[in-house]
Amino acid sequence: MARVGIIVTDGYSVEDPDVDTPLLLPALRELGLDAEATVWHADLDWAGYDLLVLRSPWDYPRRVAEFTAWFERVQRVTRVLNEPALVHWNLDKRYLAELAERGIGVVPTSYATTTAEVAAALAPHGAGWVVVKPSVSAGAHDTALVRADSPEAAELTGRIVGRGATVMVQPEVPELSHGAEKALYLVDGELTHAVAKGALLERGGGFIGGVYQETPQLVPTTDDEVAFAGATMAAIADATGLETPLYARIDTVLSAEHGLVLLEAELFEPTFNLHLVPEVVQRFAAAVAARV
Repeated sequence: MARVGIIVTDGYSVEDPDVDTPLLLPALRELGLDAEATVWHADLDWAGYDLLVLRSPWDYPRRVAEFTAWFERVQRVTRVLNEPALVHWNLDKRYLAELAERGIGVVPTSYATTTAEVAAALAPHGAGWVVVKPSVSAGAHDTALVRADSPEAAELTGRIVGRGATVMVQPEVPELSHGAEKALYLVDGELTHAVAKGALLERGGGFIGGVYQETPQLVPTTDDEVAFAGATMAAIADATGLETPLYARIDTVLSAEHGLVLLEAELFEPTFNLHLVPEVVQRFAAAVAARV
């Protein structure tokens, strides 16, 4: 019996639980796989697994060096999906610039690694609202919607640069602030479902309601969105030289100013919201089984 490890971590917040793994594990077992949840930083014999599937290692932004060293190590003794090379590329959101070069619409973004570069990135926005975040993050950690000339922007950007990370500065997209972000989910490159995630960021800093908590709802997709997801996956393949990943989540918003644009391409730890789509649980499990 093939042994499959679903890669998780050892703690989740009440507001942001792992809703996928408890559904995926029994579906994999029904297909004859010996499947279990495995904490990525646990002391395990990783060579004893036929396949490891990265799913919810959401503490990685606080231990990026440890995380990257882990998947570089385990890929030498077993197969890991999505592929470590793709994960490495996807870890840093500066990949958005590579996709923009390949014709994918993205929210206009400035990247800064020094205080002077941060000032240059913020200055064109005057007193306007901007989203500030690090280029390596998950769960909207150190992400805020603030005035570009505010003390909050200065404090947050200073903290990010101070730890040697890259700051991203983006103009506020009003549609995002009104909850219009849409996540498009793909298994083996084929669209399975879409979810509206709801607004997260409070103007002035922090999260709406004080905590990070998505309010996912199933929504239909348009032909343009399906085509956009396909084009994005093709651009990712072109940028990385890698084959179609096991799974992906393409986060989008339809903006009056910018058109249909990519917010993120989540290629190694996206919540799939499988509790909303029980039929996709079996499809996901079958795709994993086919890769063993």
